[in-house]
Amino acid sequence: MYVDLLKLKNFRNYEDLEIHFSDRINIIHGDNAQGKTNILEAIYLAATTKSHRGSKDKDIILFGKDDSHIRLNLKKRDVGHRIDMHLRKAKPKGVAIDGIPIRRSTELFGLINIIMFSPEDLSIVKNGPGERRRFMDMEICQISRIYYSNLLRFSKILDQRNNLLKQIYFKPEIKDTLDTWDEQLVDTGKTIIKERRNFIEMMNDIIQDIHKSLSSGKEKIELIYEPNVEEDKFLKVLKEKRNLDLKNNVTMTGPQRDDFAVMINGNDVRVYGSQGQQRTAALSLKLAEIEIVKKVINDNPILLLDDVMSELDSQRRDALLSTMNDIQTIITCTGYDDFIRQRISVDKIYKISNGKIV
Repeated sequence: MYVDLLKLKNFRNYEDLEIHFSDRINIIHGDNAQGKTNILEAIYLAATTKSHRGSKDKDIILFGKDDSHIRLNLKKRDVGHRIDMHLRKAKPKGVAIDGIPIRRSTELFGLINIIMFSPEDLSIVKNGPGERRRFMDMEICQISRIYYSNLLRFSKILDQRNNLLKQIYFKPEIKDTLDTWDEQLVDTGKTIIKERRNFIEMMNDIIQDIHKSLSSGKEKIELIYEPNVEEDKFLKVLKEKRNLDLKNNVTMTGPQRDDFAVMINGNDVRVYGSQGQQRTAALSLKLAEIEIVKKVINDNPILLLDDVMSELDSQRRDALLSTMNDIQTIITCTGYDDFIRQRISVDKIYKISNGKIV
């Protein structure tokens, strides 16, 4: 699969932009703060309905405008598809696939598979558990619509339970209604825990050889899923900690507090790893992610590299470049001299300045 066309209207700093991409290597270069990353954000948003920056729709719309439009054309197994997205300040976004509006964002997942890699991802190993949960969720969502539906449902139930915990302080008589929310939380949470466990197992099957190559055979990597609670004990622990939840007005037990450890030669790289080891582990995660998507969808994902090459040394850069042979890659950078020197076969090059192709 590959993105053929991207059109933006009032998106970030782009009043009007149209780009036709090659199905192989594309470079978007220019000085800092010219809007290079915004192009990748638009592609990611069209594929997942979410900004990789975590931005709200109203913050994405060009200043002074009320709405924004994204049109993305892609080819998937020689069949063309079109995604249209309408962002509005005061209303939920509207999405259409091949001209037909969709009601649920789950209908979009799986149509296009995106792997995004930015300098921030190099810190995923040493950052807090929220970053690693987000990594798991975004990747599983792209290969499983059911997981995405369950994740949305769990989030809504969790919000309802947390709101109820706050209300009970003022209305103790409604405390018994927690039982209903507990059962729903556990029922949905179990499926999330199971899917995350399976995902980490898949990652372990693939990441070993990748990391061995990156570390010249000196390191062995292992991912260990760290659920906040085991599936079969979820309800029991939830009830045991009810008083703690009431005291803190928040649910303390469940997959919303999961994590996973990255072990190198038996040591937790979060604590004992050097910066180089942490970066290598993060790159291994991303490269394994690409292989998992290939395996599950039996097709190539689209790779977005946001100014990440300058953050990698030559060995790690070469490992990442080796994945570009057969997949569409869109790269942002401040200059493309480095790529030419490394004799990468670049198909299209764009220079961006002040929200325009120059």
